[in-house]
Amino acid sequence: MLYWLTATAGSSARHYWEAFHPSRPPRAEPLETPTGVAVFAADLARPVRQLAERDHNIVHWSEFDRGGHFAAMEEPDLFADDIRDFFQPFR
Repeated sequence: MLYWLTATAGSSARHYWEAFHPSRPPRAEPLETPTGVAVFAADLARPVRQLAERDHNIVHWSEFDRGGHFAAMEEPDLFADDIRDFFQPFR
């Protein structure tokens, strides 16, 4: 729903495109956009913080002991609280 309302479905799929095109040269500089990462215990692919920080401006990192790939449906309270925590400094 977030992707639909914010018209960001295309950019959200970028990660998958890059994963299937490994010959693409790595980004020269990290992205400057403040980025938040929520790692849920049962997700299929868990991000590695060191690699994420290499290419992104990670300002918020959360790890949860439950939830999976569809965390917004599986653990809506955790998901919503984490989004609030991420955006709090930008208010």
